[in-house]
Amino acid sequence: MLRSDLKKANKLKIYTYPDPVLRQKARPVEEVDDEIRQLARDMLYTMYEAPGIGLAANQVGELRRIIVFDRNPRENGKAPCVLINPEIIEAEGQVTTEEACLSVVDFCADVKRKARVRVKGLDLDGNEIHLDAEGLLAVCLQHEIDHLDGILFIDHLSALKRALYKKKLKKKLKKSSLD
Repeated sequence: MLRSDLKKANKLKIYTYPDPVLRQKARPVEEVDDEIRQLARDMLYTMYEAPGIGLAANQVGELRRIIVFDRNPRENGKAPCVLINPEIIEAEGQVTTEEACLSVVDFCADVKRKARVRVKGLDLDGNEIHLDAEGLLAVCLQHEIDHLDGILFIDHLSALKRALYKKKLKKKLKKSSLD
């Protein structure tokens, strides 16, 4: 997708934990049509505005297997990419990286992931593509594909760390409802 396409995009609402849509499994996209292409544009725009480096359709309330991400998240300039029906077909090694999420507000933690992945999916023309990734991009792809299966990065943490986050969130939600 070209950066110029983002001028035709709309900002979408990003759902946050504990919204139930984040725990639902997305369904495969049957046909890559103009509606799917517009959703992808809107998702990319929303991701960059947030700002983030990846976004899954679940996070904007769409239960379709679509992820968007930046291929070069630490470099200047944007390298937007869309994968439809993404699937990890190979993975190796292990890396621990600090992760955060646009849907899990005010929290980050170290998560163990595969160091390298090979992902297949469809592009916006419906063509099958393969993407080899390592480092931050590999982590991002695993994180976003997890979203499509209703899995959040906090699910990879110990029960204690998850409980601490939930307690902190509950306190924050209670305080904001009193304000």
